[in-house]
Amino acid sequence: MRKLLPLIGTPSGSHPGGRSALTCRFRCGDACFHEVPNTSSNEYVGDVIAGALSRRSMMRAAAVVTVAAAGAGAVGVAQAPQAGAAPAGGASAGAAAEAARRKNKGARGLRFAPVAPNTADAVTVPEGYRQNVVIRWGEPILRGAPAFDPEKQTAKAQAGQFGYNCDFLALLPLPGERGRQLLVANHEYTDEVLMFRGYDAAHPTREQVEVAWAAHGLSAVVVEGDRKTGKLTAVPRHQLNRRVTATTEFRLTGPVAGSELVKTSADPTGTKVLGTLNNCSGGVTPWGTTLHGEENFNQYFAGSSRATDKRYGIGTGASERKWERFDKRFDVAQEPNEVHRFGYVVEFDPYDPSSTPRKHTALGRFKHEAANIRMTADGRPVVYTGDDERFDYFYKFVGSKRMRHGSGRAVREHNLSLLDEGTLYVAKLTGDSPAIEIDGTGKLPGDGEFDGSGEWIPLATATAEGAVSHVDGMSAEEVFVFTRVAGDKVGATKMDRPEDIEPNPVTGKVYVALTNNSNRGVGSNAKADEANPRNANKHGHVLELTERWNRPESTRFAWSLFLVAGDPDDPATYFAGFPKDGVSPISCPDNVAFDPYGNLWISTDGSQLGSHDGLFGVATRGERRGELKQFLTVPTGAETCGPIIQDRRVLVAVQHPGEIDGASVEKPASSWPDGPGTYVRPAVVAVWRADGCDIGV
Repeated sequence: MRKLLPLIGTPSGSHPGGRSALTCRFRCGDACFHEVPNTSSNEYVGDVIAGALSRRSMMRAAAVVTVAAAGAGAVGVAQAPQAGAAPAGGASAGAAAEAARRKNKGARGLRFAPVAPNTADAVTVPEGYRQNVVIRWGEPILRGAPAFDPEKQTAKAQAGQFGYNCDFLALLPLPGERGRQLLVANHEYTDEVLMFRGYDAAHPTREQVEVAWAAHGLSAVVVEGDRKTGKLTAVPRHQLNRRVTATTEFRLTGPVAGSELVKTSADPTGTKVLGTLNNCSGGVTPWGTTLHGEENFNQYFAGSSRATDKRYGIGTGASERKWERFDKRFDVAQEPNEVHRFGYVVEFDPYDPSSTPRKHTALGRFKHEAANIRMTADGRPVVYTGDDERFDYFYKFVGSKRMRHGSGRAVREHNLSLLDEGTLYVAKLTGDSPAIEIDGTGKLPGDGEFDGSGEWIPLATATAEGAVSHVDGMSAEEVFVFTRVAGDKVGATKMDRPEDIEPNPVTGKVYVALTNNSNRGVGSNAKADEANPRNANKHGHVLELTERWNRPESTRFAWSLFLVAGDPDDPATYFAGFPKDGVSPISCPDNVAFDPYGNLWISTDGSQLGSHDGLFGVATRGERRGELKQFLTVPTGAETCGPIIQDRRVLVAVQHPGEIDGASVEKPASSWPDGPGTYVRPAVVAVWRADGCDIGV
């Protein structure tokens, strides 16, 4: 992912997984180029798709969408001055847009003319929709924070400003404040070469490092809606606004708290951790808190020589950012247990600015992409989470304590402990078609579906009295700290980068975004099987999982491939059986969300179809099941993150715009969102219908 390669052709270049080398360098520590951490002999779930589609193939796919949207067009809006115009179809936003909407009926919630694939340096939305930038990197949100000055950045200023590279988003109600909501955002990582003029990667300064520490973490900021439009704006200096950074104190909870495995010289109790790193996707709890997955935490640590660290991709040499030069806790040789304090699911209480965020060790330690909850009938939380690594696993945690209702302090404290007791499971999948029918081309087997059954294998159970391991040869503490190793030992199914996992609130079915895996079918790696039916799969797929009796605590499930992504003209693609001449092309599914009608919305990361990444909606049931439409695209070099789909508003986080090989402050690849002559800035964008009606109806 982070090996520097020359930029070739489209902005995505030819980098594995569709990402630029710059993305891989700063986001995940060249995860695609280091040795595959999982060397176990467990059964593989799929093989990677061989090669991106040709530019000509992408254009054919774009033509399909353009025809479907005939007369509607697409509109790209950037904040003044505009950062590049998006292609338009020629029709205005008035009667023609309404006619196009009716012509493109589709499933309720998805009745919009799809955006055609494009490479505009803008956020491009359907005709008849409008947008605004809600908040950008560096905008002050706390009292006393200065206005953003990219030429005079300080750690103190950044600690009071909106952080960098926003990913997961949550919008929470704000009782008593009409028209306002509480926005919570992850700040996954920093792009120093796009943040600092003249940045020297070999010799970062202390100030630059401390600014980066402050730009990581979380932001909570109140936002206010315009009553006449769908526009959202940030409310600075609100009492609930908060920044959590790489130096904020966290509480380590659950079965690992106090263990010898997490004690350090700075924290001999093993219960207090400074900061959270590489927060990718997350979730919202029914009790009003937010969850945040620590993903590629390995890249921040240097100097490892242990096998357990190698299983997590932690390197032996210096780190990319050289943080170990300024704080010894990032040097494994000096502080061997510090790295064991990252890679958890974080819980944050945005309604209490004085609260201490928690890291829940009972959910295991790995590269958490997300954490989403479905409740059992008797009120216990079940958390689904994936490990975003080639050939790694996805998990669920079944809590043993019941949620309490109410708003009192005792109730809230009880609910904050729900994820500390229960059983952690890992998934094992089995296909139901003869192996001879899976030939690696994507051809459907005789039963017409890629599907099968699965089981949840217990790893360990945490209780108030202690924890019990279900894995031979490992203690419970070892299972929760070295969870990947536990998954290896019980024979979990190797997956192709499990990203966001979320249960459908309407149907209860669980959807798993599997982005891609550039190593499937390479060398000794396994070739296609039913759960991943194409060799050399660059485009990824989406798994649909149905728990037995539709009960989230079940230990058995059925699964099928809901989408096999790529160009609809490619016979190796599949859209839940929907005719492929009526769908948008999609590549590299990443984050997922649901609208009020149960439609699945998918954001992409690293599209291999020659177009910029985007947001897509797809029907999950009814006669239009599998009908997928593109709702927007993001600017040059950007990834679409954190989608929120409300009745009348869609929010996305535009992460790492301008992140293209060779780009820098001096040589920007994008001028979004503020136009030429300005720093490119990650930001949150709101989209709404110009007529004020509900999205897609």
